[in-house]
Amino acid sequence: MARIEIARRSLMLGGAGVFAAPLVAGAQAPAVKLGILQPVTGALSQDGEYGRLGAELAIAEINAGGGIRALGGARIETVFGDARSNPEGGVAEVEKMQAEGVVAVVGGFASPICLAASQAASRYNLPYVVDVGVSDQIVSRGLANTFRFGPGFGVVTNTALDNLVALNDAAGKPSRTVVIVHEDGLFGSGMARLLNAELPKRGFEVLETIAHPTPARDMNNVALRIRSLRPDLVIPSSYYAEFVLLSRTMQQQRIRPKGIYCVLNGAASNYRFVREFPDAANLVMDCNHWPDPRKPKTAELRRAVEAQNRFWLYNVPLNYSAVMLVADALERAGRADRAALTTALAATDGAFTKHIMPYGPTRFVNGQNQAGVPVNTQVQGGDIKVIFPRDFADAQAVYPVTG
Repeated sequence: MARIEIARRSLMLGGAGVFAAPLVAGAQAPAVKLGILQPVTGALSQDGEYGRLGAELAIAEINAGGGIRALGGARIETVFGDARSNPEGGVAEVEKMQAEGVVAVVGGFASPICLAASQAASRYNLPYVVDVGVSDQIVSRGLANTFRFGPGFGVVTNTALDNLVALNDAAGKPSRTVVIVHEDGLFGSGMARLLNAELPKRGFEVLETIAHPTPARDMNNVALRIRSLRPDLVIPSSYYAEFVLLSRTMQQQRIRPKGIYCVLNGAASNYRFVREFPDAANLVMDCNHWPDPRKPKTAELRRAVEAQNRFWLYNVPLNYSAVMLVADALERAGRADRAALTTALAATDGAFTKHIMPYGPTRFVNGQNQAGVPVNTQVQGGDIKVIFPRDFADAQAVYPVTG
């Protein structure tokens, strides 16, 4: 019994201490504590709830499948933290997780939360796996503890622009002028700067860039400005509530550009938006995170989500995949030790296949998965269709939009 007591005490230690101890024959392996950080209150609560759902589905699957086999079948135990939709809340929860003795943290959702929370985790050499946060500052600071499985906004924006050019060229170049609408935080402002730099190189004229706060209660002035400028394209980068408000306001004011082409938009690839506001959502395009529809697990996970009368949002597959990444690294590390886990995460390669994103072989460079890529979607007939990449698109884009 002495060894079991030692293992229990070790589990509560922070830092890089070893969490798994030798077991008495027949004893249950000590659980591995995993921090799941999401904003489930405040302006970003919808995204936080669905991020938590994706993580919970992955943890349930891992535990039902025998736990972490390299650790004697250790179960993963969730330590959940509510970031409260702000960076300060994220930092406070990381401190609590450190005290709880978690082996890693997954999540954060918003770029400002991920930036602050991963910095706080680095003080304890605590591995931090970003689920969504797209600001490239997150992985450009040289933090050895921080890993992002999905793409950042640099990769997403360049992909979006390349696909926009291909789309516009194929249609005979009907669009030339653009208005950019973005949330005024770290994510949206960075995106707007990059779009302003790159769109003119690809033959588009940016008529104006319009920033708005999060949360925003009214989009009438933004819509009126778009009406007065009469752009061919509107490119919005906003969180869910703000884009829903903008698109509905444009619909009510009968503002009909040739295309609404979103980049990393919180609503455009979201079945809640499609179901609740089908007319406003129809034919909206997006370049965003999206699971690989060719993988059987994608359909299985979607059925599990919809069986709970919930919507299929990209937060679910991203968090599912991020937790699977941690589990894979724990198997390879062979011990629930923070330093060993960090080393294993950094060494992840193409052998990691238990994710459902449309990525090639996983390879981290400075904490960024080089295989992370976005997908272009369009709302068509009450469904979300993939229009790029061509090799697994299930629809052709409707563009330009008429009427």
